[in-house]
Amino acid sequence: MTTCACGNCQFFDTHSKPAKQHRQEAGLCRYNPPIAQAGSNSPAAWPMVESKDWCGHFAVTVERFMSAAE
Repeated sequence: MTTCACGNCQFFDTHSKPAKQHRQEAGLCRYNPPIAQAGSNSPAAWPMVESKDWCGHFAVTVERFMSAAE
């Protein structure tokens, strides 16, 4: 059984440059589009989440490959 957590989700990105600049247990959530950062002059960014975080959009990583095999 897969734990419903960001670290096991197909939308969890640990390979991009911004994700690699943070802690080992952190990554970017790629489910929704980037959002503007309040009080910041920087452009919109993907939300940074911890691998043990979770939300209602969880999708097991293997699901991404199942549709290609059909």
